[in-house]
Amino acid sequence: MTWTIAPEPYDSPVAAALWRAYYTEVSDRWYLLHENHRTDPAELEREIAARTGAELAPPHGQLLVAWHEGTAAGSAGVRLLDATTAELTRVFLYEGMRGRGGATRLVTAAEDAARELGAKVMILDTRNDLVEARTLYTRLGYEETDRHNNDPYAEHWFRKPLN
Repeated sequence: MTWTIAPEPYDSPVAAALWRAYYTEVSDRWYLLHENHRTDPAELEREIAARTGAELAPPHGQLLVAWHEGTAAGSAGVRLLDATTAELTRVFLYEGMRGRGGATRLVTAAEDAARELGAKVMILDTRNDLVEARTLYTRLGYEETDRHNNDPYAEHWFRKPLN
């Protein structure tokens, strides 16, 4: 199986499809867990429109797309928060692409992109129910830290030096 990771404009059709799939999944998971229903379609559309991903554009960010045998399979975004700190965001693989090594490749490529932007540290946040994400980050050397933002949905915060 062949994986490639490449930069992608945040506003491309490929990026838009991945953002929609990512947001739908994480939102539905939260609502199903806490309120026993899927995301309201109007809310979904508002949030997708409001969070364009513009912060993932050069020169202060980068959106990466994982391609598996020529098909877009997932994404990861990096954005600089300051001169030496980058945030990892929008790490996602389509369900059928999981378990094939793509997530590790995506995060590693995102770390490389962060280094190229000048970052010395990568941070991220995630939720309790995203167990797969927490497992991945821990396996890749991220350590859980104190809260570093006010995201109301974040429950775990991680940090990794980018040596």
